[in-house]
Amino acid sequence: MIVGVPKEVKDAEYRVAMLPVGVETLKLFGHKILIQQEAGIGSGISDQEYIDAGAMIVETAKEIYNSADMIVKVKEPLPQEYELIRKGLIVFTYFHFAANEELTHEMVKRKPVCIAYETIQESDGSLPLLTPMSEVAGRMAIQEGAKYLEKPMMGRGILLGGVPGVAPANVLIVGGGTVGTNAAKVAAGFGAQVTIMDINLDKLRYLDDIMPKNVVTLMSDAHNIRDKVKEADLLIGAILVAGSRTQRLITRDMVKTMKPGAVIVDVSVDQGGCVETTRPTTHQKPTYLEHDVVHYCVTNIPGAVGRTSSYALDNVTLPYVLKLANKGWKQALRDDPALLRGLNIAEGKVTFKAIAETFGLEYQPARELIV
Repeated sequence: MIVGVPKEVKDAEYRVAMLPVGVETLKLFGHKILIQQEAGIGSGISDQEYIDAGAMIVETAKEIYNSADMIVKVKEPLPQEYELIRKGLIVFTYFHFAANEELTHEMVKRKPVCIAYETIQESDGSLPLLTPMSEVAGRMAIQEGAKYLEKPMMGRGILLGGVPGVAPANVLIVGGGTVGTNAAKVAAGFGAQVTIMDINLDKLRYLDDIMPKNVVTLMSDAHNIRDKVKEADLLIGAILVAGSRTQRLITRDMVKTMKPGAVIVDVSVDQGGCVETTRPTTHQKPTYLEHDVVHYCVTNIPGAVGRTSSYALDNVTLPYVLKLANKGWKQALRDDPALLRGLNIAEGKVTFKAIAETFGLEYQPARELIV
C-alpha cells in the first residue's frame, strides 16, 4: 500500500502524523511511504531523517493525495484540502465530525473512508488514540491557564500556587477523564486549590484516593457547577462523549457570575465545547474576553508542543496504520472491533450513529459496509 503523510495546514499545528520509525516499520512490510517536504520540521524531524528511514519526499500535498491509498494525518482536513480527497481514499486522522457540519457533508459527498482516531474504542471503553493527546492537553490547560491569569494577559493577576500568607488560586475542573485527571495533577503540583467534578462516583472515589489533599472531588450536577463556577479563578472544561458533540454544562449566565479576569480553558472545544460562550480560537489568537472572563479555546492545544505530541501520538497510531496497510481497511475492521468503532464515514454513508443524529443524516452501521 502507498501511505501518504502530508504536512499539517492547521494554524500553528506543529505535529506530524508519522515518525521515521513508522516509515521504517512500514517499509519492512513492503509498503511505500510518501512524506511531504518539511512535514516533520515542526517536530524537529528533518526530511533527511525520513529519507534515511526509507520514505520518499514529495514537494506538494497534491502529489501525496493523488498517489496514496491511505492518508495519515493529525488534524481534520481543512477546506483547502477537500478537493484533494477522492472516493475510496482512506483518511486516518482526528476528525471530530460532530463539531463540524461542513466537514461532515464534504466527506459524505466525496466518499473517502474516514477512520477517526478519537472514536477508536476498546471493549473496556478506553480510547487509545485519544488518550496521549488528552494527557498533553490536560497538562497544557493548566500551563496556559496559569499564563493567562497574569494581569498583562487580561487575567486577575493571580499566581496559581499563591505564596506564604496569600491564598492560591481556585481551579475548577469539569470532567474527571484523562484531560481532567492530568489537569488536576499539574494544578495540584503548582499548589492551587483544585476541585474536580464528574458524574461517575466510582471515578471520583478513585481520584480521591490518588490525588493530594489540595484536590477535592465533587459530584457534577447543575447546582454544584453553578456554585463552584462563581468561586473559580481558572475553569478547565474537560468533558468528552466519544464522537458526539459536547454538552454545554456551563451556561452564559454562569459565566457572567465569574470574577473579572477569571480564565476559562475549554479543552473540549474541538467537540463543540462545554461552555456556552466558547468559540474556537487558534494559537496565533488564542484568547478573547467575554463578560470580563478570558476564554482560551484553541482547538489543537497539543500542536504547540509538536515534538512531545508527535512522539506520543505515533506510539499509539502506528499499530493501527500497520493493520490498515497490511490488510486493507475492510479486513482490518473485520478483525479489530476497536478499529471498527473508528469508522465514521465510508462510501458516502455515515457509520457513526452520534454523527448522523447530530446533523440529521441517514445512519448505516459500519459492520454492514465490511461484509
